Amino acid sequence: MSDSVSFPAQPPAVSWADPGREAAFHAWLAAIAPRHGLQPASLRPASADASFRRYLRVDAADGSKIVMDAPPDKENCRPFVQVAALMQEAGLLVPRVLEWDEAQGFMLLDDLGTQTMIEVVDAQQPRANLPLYTRAIDALVDWQKASRPGVLPAYDEALLQRELALFPDWYLKQHRGATLTPAQQATLDSQFRLIVERNLAAPAVYVHRDFMPRNLMIPRDPAEPRLGVLDFQDAVYGPITYDIACLMRDAFLSWDEEFVLDVTVRYWQQAQKAGLPVDTDFGEFYRAVEWMGLQRHLKVAGIFARLTLRDGKPKYLADAPRFIAYIRATTQRYRELAPLARLIDEIEGSQAVSGYAFGRL
Repeated sequence: MSDSVSFPAQPPAVSWADPGREAAFHAWLAAIAPRHGLQPASLRPASADASFRRYLRVDAADGSKIVMDAPPDKENCRPFVQVAALMQEAGLLVPRVLEWDEAQGFMLLDDLGTQTMIEVVDAQQPRANLPLYTRAIDALVDWQKASRPGVLPAYDEALLQRELALFPDWYLKQHRGATLTPAQQATLDSQFRLIVERNLAAPAVYVHRDFMPRNLMIPRDPAEPRLGVLDFQDAVYGPITYDIACLMRDAFLSWDEEFVLDVTVRYWQQAQKAGLPVDTDFGEFYRAVEWMGLQRHLKVAGIFARLTLRDGKPKYLADAPRFIAYIRATTQRYRELAPLARLIDEIEGSQAVSGYAFGRL
């Protein structure tokens, strides 16, 4: 759905592990093709993601469409359909679900384009990217304005704790080979309880949960002011601080704090004008964003270690230094997090860094 590869006139073949599923897919595609002006012979891969859900691109009379292939025994597409509808109602640019065979796990979607925001970001000139980040803020505020309790799953204490557990289970134990002493385990437990408590104190809104440039699309139409939004199927109802922390403390891109502050202030001002429940004191709000970002960084460091060690995807763990830098910078800034800072330094075998910056790694 966000692939930028140029395909030759003869599209590459789409591979199938299951001949039965392949036959069912082609029968489904042939049946819906007349309704949408599809050209089944043009089918080709549109995503390099190796998960169970994959995306294919097919030409149509009015351009191209995206086909989702999601085996129902491995992927539940209902959250995707639900959140797509919520985002569309909120005025966001998201793929419309044009066809859906829930029983077989096939779906036809709008094609938002081939270029993600991260592909056009200039990592060396932060301020040159301000127009892009302003558009991202517009989408985020519109999404949060539509929030209603009881619609999406709660980003509650149990979920936050499960996510944090990925850090000791996969990053510390599996990747670093660390066996925590009872005292270290007690430190980690108490620090995690504090992080969860602080983050749950933030007001709740709709949370995309992976709101970053890799999941924001440059629209095909240059006159379209909205960025496209993808990868929203894990959306929840939780801390208002989460998505702005995710946007500015990116899994694959780092900014100096000056730019992070600039964009975060702009979001905060816009959120206030929209009547969203952000703290009226920016300093307090920014502190809450940092604590939320810390939870995400701990989680993602664990996820990236798991992707490498369990799933054989080493490219993800290559970004681990970025997350450790985020974690150490935040834990060293706040006195309450000093025990976690010391523990990280003990495990990493490095001295505390001086100063504070998000830095380009």
